[in-house]
Amino acid sequence: MSVVTPAPAASADPPAESSPPPRGRPWRAHLAVALTALALAVYVTNGLWRDPYRHGLSDNIGDQAFFEWLLGYGVYTLGHGSDPFFSDLLNVPWGVNLAANTSISVYTVLFAPLTHFAGPQISYVTILTLNLAGSAFAWYLFMRRWLVRSPLAAGLGGMFCGFAPGFISHANGHLNWTAGWVAPVVIWQVLRLRQPGRWLRNGLILGVMLAGCFTIAAEGLFYTALASGIFIVTWALAGPVRAEAKAAAGTVLRALGVTAVVAGALLAYPLYMHFAGPQTFSGTGFNQRYFAEDVAAYLSFPSRSLAALFGLGSTLAPNRTEESSFFGVPLIFLMVVSAVLVWRRAVPARRATLRAILVVGGVFLVLSWGPRVNWMDDELPVPLPYAALAHLPLFDSALPLRLALVVVGVFGILLALITQELVDRRLSPNLQTAVTAAIVAALLPIFPLPVRHQERAPEPDFIANGTWQRYVSENGVISALPFALNVTADGQRWQAYTMARGGPQFRIPNGYFLGPMINGEEGRKEIGRIGAPPGPTDWLFTRAALYGYVAQLSNADREQARRDFAYWNVEVLFLPEQITGSDHMTLFRDAVETTATDLLGPPEKVDDVLVWRIRPGVDPIER
Repeated sequence: MSVVTPAPAASADPPAESSPPPRGRPWRAHLAVALTALALAVYVTNGLWRDPYRHGLSDNIGDQAFFEWLLGYGVYTLGHGSDPFFSDLLNVPWGVNLAANTSISVYTVLFAPLTHFAGPQISYVTILTLNLAGSAFAWYLFMRRWLVRSPLAAGLGGMFCGFAPGFISHANGHLNWTAGWVAPVVIWQVLRLRQPGRWLRNGLILGVMLAGCFTIAAEGLFYTALASGIFIVTWALAGPVRAEAKAAAGTVLRALGVTAVVAGALLAYPLYMHFAGPQTFSGTGFNQRYFAEDVAAYLSFPSRSLAALFGLGSTLAPNRTEESSFFGVPLIFLMVVSAVLVWRRAVPARRATLRAILVVGGVFLVLSWGPRVNWMDDELPVPLPYAALAHLPLFDSALPLRLALVVVGVFGILLALITQELVDRRLSPNLQTAVTAAIVAALLPIFPLPVRHQERAPEPDFIANGTWQRYVSENGVISALPFALNVTADGQRWQAYTMARGGPQFRIPNGYFLGPMINGEEGRKEIGRIGAPPGPTDWLFTRAALYGYVAQLSNADREQARRDFAYWNVEVLFLPEQITGSDHMTLFRDAVETTATDLLGPPEKVDDVLVWRIRPGVDPIER
């Protein structure tokens, strides 16, 4: 589907090469791009690779712990035959609906051997690195097949798509959103649906592909499907290709019917769990008006870029993990100029394709701004189209600012197309020089810096050596202090590492996940939240850890603690020698120890942790 190379007919398929390259030459280009992408991905993640067991992502250490937990749970699932979409190991006694979270089930199964033998830490950084490199390489292959002939043009476009600011930002923790390869792979198969006589095979392949990708990046797959639909409809309505689209419609519709049946059958249970299973909730746990793209963010530079080294980074994102656009003024200017230049030189049939691509970019650009216009951190009383979509199914669970990641793909395509113009020398000498300089000026400031990392607490011997088994009954409940949350995720990590090793397993109260505001059936109609609804006793320890606050406990507090311990059926609490916070934040371990000792009395020193046994209905003793 080339928009730059003239074709003898109105077909949007790429024309045959007039002089095919020497045999083996494409593979050398493929290898060069693959190695470059892998080297750049290792560079971005090098802080984790230097010590995977002790280094964590300082900008989002909680999400890293959650995905490590999922990887450990993958080993547990294979070993115990447990449900991959629901677990009772977290949030005792209610459990967690993993289908309503990002379960990455395909990854957890494929990498289970590595997770078991090397640990979730190694699997995590391996997947993160391969996601970044694989996204760039997949986009390169897609552009080389459908859009441009030059490996340089396809490679530059692919590298941009794989390492754009939005995906570097999501490399801070998100194994789902860094799987940017999902989009080009799915779109590639969608474009093949029109092949005559192959509607059954192509429909089957796409159905299986959608089922697999759903468990890796459901939200990204939704955006890809939406973008594909907008593209196909816009392209099919264009005059020069209308007859061609009409001729292919029957084949495409039959293939889509097969896709729907196959994907529906494979996804029946995950979709049921996602929308109607236990511990589901309504919408998302995040405010869509807050997690919307600031219009000025498109003109700004990201925090992990060369521009940021010179003080030009921006803080217009909700956090460092959600800088989904941040292209900078030079790149926005380059994209506008590129669209104009490519449009002027495209034949009518190619313009149909280019128009569809630009419409997709425009729609997702506006939708990423959310329900109201935001400019320089101020929300303006200007409603936008997303306000009409916010309460519809699927849209109500999405975060608008992530729609900007589709714009990344559109910009990558435009970058490849204008580079093809330069390679073909179809511009005047002066314009050739100016566009080349503009590409350098646009890409250099947003060249990525490695993701930030910090030291995190090592796994205590009490857990690693299995000593905990002497203090907890089979499948019993145990908790590290402070209780596991996104900002105090150590306890969830210890469970992840235990699951990865196989053998006996414990359960924990709380945890970092998305769940209902109210546990049980009452929570179905409520919005979601991060973690379990907080109780008085776990909040005592969280407050001590985060703020160093030591409460003056009364017998009423102790009675409440007895009820909370009975509710969780917790048998043991323990406090390691070191506890980890996010973003280099120091947690107040001494305050946690003081609170636990005041509540439960002197601890036992076991291996390298302090242990408090909980006797049901007895501890803590009133004073």
